Amino acid sequence: MQNKRRKFIKSFALGSFGLGALGYSNLLAQNDPSTDKSAQDANASVQKQEPKKPHYGMIFDQNKCVGCTDCEIACRKVNLVPKGQMRLFIQDKTDPLNLKEKRYVRVSCQQCEDAPCVNVCPTKACHKDEKTGITTMNTDDCIACKYCIVACPYDVRFINHETRAAESCNFCLDTNLKDGHEPACIEACRYEAIVFGDLNDEESHISKLLRVKDSLRMHPECGTKPSLRYIPAVKLGV
Repeated sequence: MQNKRRKFIKSFALGSFGLGALGYSNLLAQNDPSTDKSAQDANASVQKQEPKKPHYGMIFDQNKCVGCTDCEIACRKVNLVPKGQMRLFIQDKTDPLNLKEKRYVRVSCQQCEDAPCVNVCPTKACHKDEKTGITTMNTDDCIACKYCIVACPYDVRFINHETRAAESCNFCLDTNLKDGHEPACIEACRYEAIVFGDLNDEESHISKLLRVKDSLRMHPECGTKPSLRYIPAVKLGV
């Protein structure tokens, strides 16, 4: 009788230890930081493989622009902008008391990340292109309500006299970019005062340039996050 009892206790103890060990090993597996790290590494690897959507931007360098307006002419020609209207223009900001130091500023759509024109459009004619993220227009859906013109803090939108639709610079999305070329203004600039590229690509020329050059955004207080950056002119003798 005692032998049977000893065998039962022994087998019960072994069985209990086996279950306990199994449960403990599972618990260890669940709480093992190396297991969590492996899962995190796997997720990170998947995320790395997913390509980032492009974020196209532009740089205007005041130190290189000479005010020739070749960019204006090219823009009107390529995008068929009606006479007397402009998607972009070069504004002379030279100090009249210091004519030796010429200052020019590109005035055009800022391609805001948080674009007010897109937010207020009642027909969604003004929208972000799904593939490129560029703010552009579907002229067929535009009702010329001018909401986008009023909402734009940069005063760069207008109603095209011929299409009767709102319009602004869209980096030549429907023309040059579609054909695999850079925007017309960049192709026309002889002085390399304008740079265009993908801000999400760390190896792009525009990204490398922004890492070594100080740049400004127009009216940053508006919170629209413009994708057009300005490299300010350096004073002579500095």
